[in-house]
Amino acid sequence: MTTTTAATGPLLDIRGLSAGYGATAVISGIDMAVARGEIRVIVGPNGAGKSTLLKSLLSMTTILQGQVLFGERDITGVPTAQLVPMGIAAVPQSRNVFVSLSVAENLDVGTYAVPGVDAPRMFERVYQLFPDLKDKRRQPAGELSGGQRQMVAIGRALMADPSLLLLDEPTAGLSPAYLERIFDLIVDIRQTGVTVVMVEQNARQALRIADVGTVLVSGRHHISGHGRALLANDEVRRSFLGGGEAS
Repeated sequence: MTTTTAATGPLLDIRGLSAGYGATAVISGIDMAVARGEIRVIVGPNGAGKSTLLKSLLSMTTILQGQVLFGERDITGVPTAQLVPMGIAAVPQSRNVFVSLSVAENLDVGTYAVPGVDAPRMFERVYQLFPDLKDKRRQPAGELSGGQRQMVAIGRALMADPSLLLLDEPTAGLSPAYLERIFDLIVDIRQTGVTVVMVEQNARQALRIADVGTVLVSGRHHISGHGRALLANDEVRRSFLGGGEAS
């Protein structure tokens, strides 16, 4: 695994971050420290700024104020292509596979931005996590189901041997069966030592696997806590999770 950061302190430290598009702020004053080996889930209503926060970590927005640290390194505004060799990989919500390439070719693309990565070792690791992909490695990604394509996209990100994996709506549009599989796989990925930060609309399911959940409202931090504690919080459940009892 990539080891370009210090051994203590949070892996990702967001300090007073305000960002948006042009001069318009979508998120304001976000503070968030993500520990090493943590699953952090970011939830909130539509328009809360969840995806904008993730894009801001990848320098895909205008940073208006604040700082982003990866380990002890300031990565505020660092171009996306330079973040991958540092140990940060991301999976966008859509258009995240090359449909004309085979599964194996898609995975191999994930090694291109990281000189010296041990590709055979990474293939072995990804195929252990995603046995379905090994069976379909010669098949064009465009022939796969939505859930299988998402596995390819996540697997390709892992081929770069990241310390931090950013996921934007990884279960969007998936069947209930694949939704559960993806969440299970995220837990398995964390067990390999990868820290995961995930934006997710399926808040109830995501918070069940979260070490820490963060709720954004109108571009600002509203509340954070252990995932299951947030599920049990009456105000959070009523306002952001559609009411009902936690389970």
